[in-house]
Amino acid sequence: MFKKILIANRGEIALRIIRTARELGVKTVVVYSTADEKSLPVLLADESVCVGPPASNASYLNIPNILQAALMTGAEGIHPGYGFMAENPDFAEMCREHGLVFIGPTPESMRALGSKAGGREIAANSNVPVVPGTGILPDLDAAVLAAKQIGYPVLLKASAGGGGRGQKIIRTQDELKKGFAQAQEEARLYFSDPDLIMEKFLEEFRHVEVQVMGDGTGHVIHIGERDCSIQRRNQKLIEEAPSTLPDSLRQEILAAGVRLAQHVNYAGAGTLEFIVDRDGNYYFMEMNTRIQVEHCVSEMISGLDLVRMQLEIASGHGLNMKQEDVVLRGHAIECRLNAEDPDKDFRPAAGKIDDVHFAGGPGVRVDSHVYTGYVIPPHYDSLIGKLIVHHDNRAEAIARMKRALEETVIQGPKTTIPLYIKIMDNPFYKRGAVMTNFLKTRMDM
Repeated sequence: MFKKILIANRGEIALRIIRTARELGVKTVVVYSTADEKSLPVLLADESVCVGPPASNASYLNIPNILQAALMTGAEGIHPGYGFMAENPDFAEMCREHGLVFIGPTPESMRALGSKAGGREIAANSNVPVVPGTGILPDLDAAVLAAKQIGYPVLLKASAGGGGRGQKIIRTQDELKKGFAQAQEEARLYFSDPDLIMEKFLEEFRHVEVQVMGDGTGHVIHIGERDCSIQRRNQKLIEEAPSTLPDSLRQEILAAGVRLAQHVNYAGAGTLEFIVDRDGNYYFMEMNTRIQVEHCVSEMISGLDLVRMQLEIASGHGLNMKQEDVVLRGHAIECRLNAEDPDKDFRPAAGKIDDVHFAGGPGVRVDSHVYTGYVIPPHYDSLIGKLIVHHDNRAEAIARMKRALEETVIQGPKTTIPLYIKIMDNPFYKRGAVMTNFLKTRMDM
């Protein structure tokens, strides 16, 4: 096992990694920007190193400063968390070149799976269904021809995109002609890569994902699936495990996820994301080559520590578990606590937290880096915590989540808590009738 690791991230995921590392006797180094000087990860890590000013590109995306911090403090490995450097194969390769272990998949796997086009090709080679679509589109003429063949509406997607960003719905040829160059520029701006692919746009579908863990030798297990259908602007809000899919369909999707990960000898934690339409057809969407925000619900139903498993695999201990060793029990739900105002189109609400009280009791877990007096910086994602509950079945988990939400108090900034309470009472949600357009079609917003 590692003696010391550096955590190249911030917020709740940095704190999450610190907690597991401490239980394993692993020392931690946290990098931080000047905006995060008083954050809990900085206060609780064994060491901390400032790597730049608030802007992400000058701090959490500053590769030279992060590598220097790791080498200077004697860290043996770097855990990237999610976001920032987590899916950057160049960073993973530079870690390797400097004698540091990147706690995640190999750069080769990340490159193969990191682009939407590459992921589609690997899925096809693994006999995993994909949404009708294209590889990288060379120009507008190719896009127009592809849209005619696929049929409108279509979805333009940044090949290097992720997290729901870099997507544009196109319903007519005129929209395509007007929007193609704009989509390229947005892809270049957000992901430093203008390449686009096109897929058939499904108006209504469920977003279901498979949590996998691999050891890099072809040995891959799944830790169940999660339903992440409740979203706004392609950003997840509520996740739960297991899904309410029929068992036969669930087993097909789980097998497809494992099969694809085995095809690339995947190492570490990863998530295969699928679309499931109303008719029960499922299609591979993309693979996230990192730990996910919503990994907690998989931990709650399995009793496993996925971050610990990441550290064990990366330190050379392998994956000492077979599929039959994974026993899933009960139902878990996670609500992302975002500092946003749902009544004002989810406007970010940075600022000081005047008071905070998180829920407790049986089957309740809170992952958060905030505290009374903490000032939410305006420079980063609005996630300030995650409220997770577990119970014997879905109905009981919903009741427990409602109780926990009502018990949670965050004074100061607006949060998404009032919205989640309404969702827990929503009859469509209660019976599992959820699609990614849930907020538009099933809620009075």
